[in-house]
Amino acid sequence: MTYLRALNVTKTYASQKALDKVTLEVPEQSIYGLLGPNGAGKTTLIRIINMITRPDSGEVYIDGHPLTREDIGNIGYMPEERGIYKKMKVGEQAIYLARLKGLSRADAMKKLKFWFERLEIGSWWNRKVEELSKGMQQKVQFIVTILHEPKLLIFDEPFSGFDPINVNILKDEIRYLNQQGATIIFSTHNMASVEEICDHITLIDKAHNVLNGEIHEVKNRFKTNTFNIVYRTQNELTSLLNPADFLIKKQEQLHDSFTADIQLLHQNTPNNLLQKLLPKAEIIAMQEILPSLNDIFIEVVNNNKTSAHE
Repeated sequence: MTYLRALNVTKTYASQKALDKVTLEVPEQSIYGLLGPNGAGKTTLIRIINMITRPDSGEVYIDGHPLTREDIGNIGYMPEERGIYKKMKVGEQAIYLARLKGLSRADAMKKLKFWFERLEIGSWWNRKVEELSKGMQQKVQFIVTILHEPKLLIFDEPFSGFDPINVNILKDEIRYLNQQGATIIFSTHNMASVEEICDHITLIDKAHNVLNGEIHEVKNRFKTNTFNIVYRTQNELTSLLNPADFLIKKQEQLHDSFTADIQLLHQNTPNNLLQKLLPKAEIIAMQEILPSLNDIFIEVVNNNKTSAHE
């Protein structure tokens, strides 16, 4: 079931088109990666979803109905530009922001105690925000973003400024919130993190939606029918395979064996490859090579750049 839908959303600033008929569907209780180069239009779309700005045309639907001001209370948004007051004490500010989200003071204190202990920042309650490291400040902002338990959470570059340990902590918390029922959108340049925790993606480039889908399906769409094999043989691999049918893209010697990446050409199958190798080689392992999201990102953006100049 679709929880959030943007339909033909267009936004222009002066002569610059930030979004051009962008359409996407975010499944309910998914972790959805919103990707794209700097200036592609991701933040503009996020601001439209949060009703910070309005589209010139197009519609946004949430939970089956057109987005309204009443829906904003059910959205948690952590922008890339962090928005906490550096001179205030951490606990005082967290309570203030929680009250703005409609929580009573007692409820806010109860939830804040849980999250401050969970993220191990309880000892910072009475310290000023400016005394915290950037990572610690982001933990505070993360907590006040999720405290009112919204059904939709939007994180813009949530891993910026975190060391690897805290990045992993934040990933675990995003998974935890998703398991509790939240639908999550996050925009990031960290392709490895997207690949690790997202189940769907949209790639926006030059104001257009240029790629979207379930991650496994997207990776299959861009695969090149290439397999990695680990093998032992006394023969040269080139003597066993016809280059018109099997392209050897990379070959290396291991301690007591070899590894090679082989692209299957002209409708050849993995079974065809094995039939050619087994009489003269011992196959230790064989695995299909799927492109990483980073490879796909670069390919799609570069292709879009090329087509724009044609």
